[in-house]
Amino acid sequence: MQRRRVMLIVETSLVYGREVLRGINRYVVANEPWSMFVDLRELAYRPPAWLENWDGDGIITRSTTPALAEQLKAWNIPTVDLTDIYGDQGLPHIGTDHEAVGRMGAAHLLERGFRNFAFCGFSGHNWSTRRYQGFKDAIEKTAGPVELLEGPWDSSSALTWEQQQAQLCDWLRGLPRPIGIMACNDMRGQHVLDACRRISAAVPEEVAVIGVDNDELVCELCDPPLSSVMPNPQRIGFEAAALLDRLMKGEEPTQMSKLVEPLGIVTRQSTDVLAIEDPLVASAVKYIRQHACDGISVVDVLQHVPVSRSILERRFRKFIGRSPQAEIRNVQLKRVKQLLRETDLPLERIAGLSGYDHPEYMSVVFKRELGQTPGQYRTQNVKGASRRFR
Repeated sequence: MQRRRVMLIVETSLVYGREVLRGINRYVVANEPWSMFVDLRELAYRPPAWLENWDGDGIITRSTTPALAEQLKAWNIPTVDLTDIYGDQGLPHIGTDHEAVGRMGAAHLLERGFRNFAFCGFSGHNWSTRRYQGFKDAIEKTAGPVELLEGPWDSSSALTWEQQQAQLCDWLRGLPRPIGIMACNDMRGQHVLDACRRISAAVPEEVAVIGVDNDELVCELCDPPLSSVMPNPQRIGFEAAALLDRLMKGEEPTQMSKLVEPLGIVTRQSTDVLAIEDPLVASAVKYIRQHACDGISVVDVLQHVPVSRSILERRFRKFIGRSPQAEIRNVQLKRVKQLLRETDLPLERIAGLSGYDHPEYMSVVFKRELGQTPGQYRTQNVKGASRRFR
């Protein structure tokens, strides 16, 4: 039996598109194999010029412009549309439930006690608008209005990068603090975090930021690392392949559009906080976050904030539920866990980078707080971890 010829016009430049391709592959591996052409591309790059004369059996595309959608319908080639820039284009469609993405981001920030909220999106993109709408609707049910800033996605915009960031900085300066901000995706989240750094806004104590897509490279390159809503592109790819398979067999779609719920949230430092309305506590927490791994003590914190130790202790317990010393220890242990997961450094070096004078004491604190040794943690969280750390 001749394999069906399928064209995949899906971007490989973004993690979302690559995960869609993984989902398509999962379906194909479990069913009849296809002869596939994968168009290696950026998201907005036009389809191959020879598409009009291509004699194939089916198409899955993430680059469907309104003009191309009309052509595909005229050519009568079975097509599944994954594009979410323009809205309904009259083709069978599988996509992310963007309103649910917005609601999930809103819930994450509401849980952290914020009372002020904003959304930073891209103009002219349906998916960004829908994420904003889901976010706005969820926030307005329990809190106040949502501030909005939109800017161009296209790098060919008349404004330079510095001009766009200057606008973003001006917007951030005018927002009340503390504030929770949802960015339409991780790239936009990086823009917001860069602007926060430029205006010296403390993240996450004054401004908490969450993105979308969980592009791990982008999120970890952010300073601090970016929390992100995790959609389900593999499921979308799998569902798209299954739908195309049915279309190529002559079946009619039972529904023209199917939306896939996001998987959840990956919390990183950009939202790892409770909203702190006390400026003194916010200042102390910011200092601790910046210097805990330098080996500071509560005495060092008291030199940074002009209050007595007893007042600082009371305010910390009131606003964040733990003592200044516990907050120092919390930051240090997060650094230890990160180094255990992401490096092969020996425990002595990890102790030094995390603010501990002795690796033995670090191990005692780690075991007491987390219920396992650093070696056990590394073994469980890193594939192929060296046996010397067990």
